Amino acid sequence: MIPHSATWLSTTLVFAVIIILTPLAAVADDSLSELGPAGPVEKVADGFGFVEGPADDGQGNLYFTDIPNTRIHRLAADGTVTVFTDESRHANGLMVTPSGRLRACEMDGALVDWNIDTAERHVLADSYDGARFNACNDLVIDSHRGTYLTDPHYNAPRPLPQTVRGVYYVAADGAVTRVVEDLPAPNGILLSLDEKTLYVAPTESAVVRAYPIESPGKLGPGRDHCQLRTRTRREIAGCDGCTLDVRGNLYITTELGIQIVSAAGEWLGLIELPEQPANCTFGGPEGKTLYATARTSLYAVPMHVAGHRYGGKPAAN
Repeated sequence: MIPHSATWLSTTLVFAVIIILTPLAAVADDSLSELGPAGPVEKVADGFGFVEGPADDGQGNLYFTDIPNTRIHRLAADGTVTVFTDESRHANGLMVTPSGRLRACEMDGALVDWNIDTAERHVLADSYDGARFNACNDLVIDSHRGTYLTDPHYNAPRPLPQTVRGVYYVAADGAVTRVVEDLPAPNGILLSLDEKTLYVAPTESAVVRAYPIESPGKLGPGRDHCQLRTRTRREIAGCDGCTLDVRGNLYITTELGIQIVSAAGEWLGLIELPEQPANCTFGGPEGKTLYATARTSLYAVPMHVAGHRYGGKPAAN
């Protein structure tokens, strides 16, 4: 989420599905033609305040958050949009766990699980070293049932409860470790296919960082993975959410659209949207629909490639 570049609006929500074909597709070279888009961008629904955190459950449903309206929505396979909860505590990033729970980063300062059937909420972690998190933003779950989460300053109390804008690891037993503390507003976060690398996309930098994972919750020294493109030559690119496909390519939301970068850090292309995207994920039939939350709307982009699903056995190199 990049709140300084968006205005949270109090709007009347429109829950009916809206399908609007747009002429936008992608700006790319031949290296992107095998990935997609496989068709035009579609607006799926709109009328929200500020949408974030799309998460596919593998059963045909997509969950996403409307931060200022403290709601989590569910897009069903038939296209119906309903409210899962209107007490999300400003939930941002979401991910469905292998056991079928909805894991959420609450900007009010907690990592929680929701029972999808009963809408019961369970707090997994809400503090580190005796102080609450700043404002949990985005997350990724590893095959050890642990969660890496980013904790920048957006929507956080002042002074910051945590004195740094960090990245944390919440182990399956609830133990919390700070693993990164020197990035400018860490935001999007991903694991590589083999779970040997943690990618972090900072909002206040055009550079995505990569950290070797020595063991769950223990990282080696970071390195620059890639330099994203910007509208101007300014350093702040507005990195936000991100997702991964089955080939290990990163899809990163920025001020230009969704930038696609290979596992080797090579820039592959750009998918443009009518609104600036905040986050994205794969879902739909065969996992080949790229969903993007973009300000007041949810968009869908058909792709040739499928998305990677976390929580199972890591893919081999």
